[in-house]
Amino acid sequence: MRITHTMLSSRLLMDLRRQDNAIAEAQRQVATGRRVDRPSDDPAAAHAAIRQRGEIAGLQRYQQGAAEAADWTQATDTALGGLADVLHRARELALQGANGSLSAANRENIAAEIDQLVQSAKDRANVKVGDQYLMSGTATSTAPYATGSDAYAGDTGLVLREIGPGVTVQVSTLGSAILGSGQGAADAKLLDTLRTVADHLRGGTAADLQALRTTDLQNLEANLDTISQARATNGATAARLESAQNRLADLELAGSVRLSRLEDADMAEAMLELSTRQSAYQAALRSGATVIQQSLMDFLR
Repeated sequence: MRITHTMLSSRLLMDLRRQDNAIAEAQRQVATGRRVDRPSDDPAAAHAAIRQRGEIAGLQRYQQGAAEAADWTQATDTALGGLADVLHRARELALQGANGSLSAANRENIAAEIDQLVQSAKDRANVKVGDQYLMSGTATSTAPYATGSDAYAGDTGLVLREIGPGVTVQVSTLGSAILGSGQGAADAKLLDTLRTVADHLRGGTAADLQALRTTDLQNLEANLDTISQARATNGATAARLESAQNRLADLELAGSVRLSRLEDADMAEAMLELSTRQSAYQAALRSGATVIQQSLMDFLR
């Protein structure tokens, strides 16, 4: 087969285009730091990267849920600690008021402070994170206890947060389980106990003073135990959330490393490839110029 200059020129141009495209690809990798920028760059790696991005997005969603849950447990512990302080103060006042030598006016002053402790307890139970009440069950837009009423205004639903595939934790503590369910309800919960202590202080009879020394103190201790149990449960949840956050962060980091291996370019390799392609391109130009510069006069000499 006769090789013509036209054929040589066409083949040279085709080779130069191929080298030019290779240089452009190497330059793209060096400039962006990414080996896979389009599905056509590496279909298998692109598909795996899409799946990996989905996994990372899921981990980030679980991390957000765990972080929100941690905020709930922290605020709940603060509220429960405040309620424990209220009960400790109420116990001191009950012991003080049980002293038979006190006057009715003195006991009235103590009862008035107990009334303030009732309001303080409700204020602490009305704790919020953002715009959500923590002790109202799933009725998070409603304060569990309104001013002037001991009636629980929330529901008995449990607030859950998802921290993993099919893994949820309860982050809510029901106000009714700690303070009581309703105005006038004789449930021996915190509000009922404090109201009873105030009534016995104002009564001042021998039976009232005896109740302050016995059943009232027992009920105060029982309420303290309830709060201690609630704090222990809340603390265990907080520890679990901290562990989950650390685990999710580790998984996200590992996922990001895998995604980087799929998509990112090896910069040293990419720069070497660019240099090699540029050298090959220059060599092709020089050799092409040597071949194609031949003319008819060169053959007639």
